Amino acid sequence: MRKPAREQMRQGIALVVLLGLTGMAIAGPTGLLAWNENAQALDQRKAQIAMLTAKRDALKNRVELLDPNAADADLASELVRKNLGVLHADEIVITIEDE
Repeated sequence: MRKPAREQMRQGIALVVLLGLTGMAIAGPTGLLAWNENAQALDQRKAQIAMLTAKRDALKNRVELLDPNAADADLASELVRKNLGVLHADEIVITIEDE
């Protein structure tokens, strides 16, 4: 018994859509083949977040040391010398480059 042409057309379209969805699930931008690339990108982002977190914590510490109510004398002296170029006549300044 042969199916009507309209039913065959619907089944053909459904098969094409199903094959397209399967192809996208395998080779699409978020499919199985892109899984490894996405995992590597995630690892890179995690490393970047760790680096930025460490940088943020260092800056937070520096800000806390510059609290106007209880500023760290050594840091304040360092900033005055660095930014204003103020030195005593008998002082020698040795600078160390930050990484």
